[in-house]
Amino acid sequence: MTVAVFGASGQIGHFLLPRLRARGEPVIAVSRRSHADGEGVHWLEGGLPDGVPALPPVSAIVSFGPLQAFARWLAAAAPSNAPRIVATSSMSAQSKAESPVPAEREIARQLQQGEAELAAACAALGCGWTVLRPTLIYGAARDKSLTPLARRAMRMRVFALPAGSGLRQPVHADDIALAALAAIDRPANRVLMLGGGERLPASEMFARVHRSLPVATLPLPLPAWMLRLARHAVPRLRGPLMRLESDLVADNGELERLLGVHPRPFRPDETCWRP
Repeated sequence: MTVAVFGASGQIGHFLLPRLRARGEPVIAVSRRSHADGEGVHWLEGGLPDGVPALPPVSAIVSFGPLQAFARWLAAAAPSNAPRIVATSSMSAQSKAESPVPAEREIARQLQQGEAELAAACAALGCGWTVLRPTLIYGAARDKSLTPLARRAMRMRVFALPAGSGLRQPVHADDIALAALAAIDRPANRVLMLGGGERLPASEMFARVHRSLPVATLPLPLPAWMLRLARHAVPRLRGPLMRLESDLVADNGELERLLGVHPRPFRPDETCWRP
């Protein structure tokens, strides 16, 4: 089985490529930047949807890139051998759908449209498919949520600890890679939610990140009243700060039943924040 991977140089690809090679499967890795070939991994430079070079026949295609762009590339490329398709969306398709911030609602709309377009393309091509909707991702020091907070704290030696009772369910990037592997073998033909193996209050999530840092940092609690003021004073923070009191979790029931994947609990260490 040869597997093509879009977004192979990203945080999930960081874990998926070694797992594919451990299974002895040749990999065609597609990235917007050039990379030297490695053992069993041939790199192609290209970008979705229109800048992808022609691919040889493959048994599966995995995409961690922009979902809508991937769906449109797949429909246009129309591989004739019906490869199995795995792609990532985001739980933002749900959590931002009713956001008071128009730009966030647009993100949710585009994700939902991308999911629908990919399902339609796969149906037309006869491909088995799975879309994974992960929650907040961590683990490879490449995410844009917890890692920037951790690095800023290590640099400034101060860690802001916002209050927040809404539940969070961070998922390790390697668990998404494991789910992608399972979906290659057993397509679910549906969208699957994918959260970590533990739900915890947002305040405790930030506290665990703080405790995992390899350097001493001063904890700086941010009480709820201060966050309410910031919500009104800084419009771009309105959505994220409002969601601190909302539950952003996933039901892993179908994931576990269909793919047999059981994500790990949230136990970060310093390797999660340093490349």
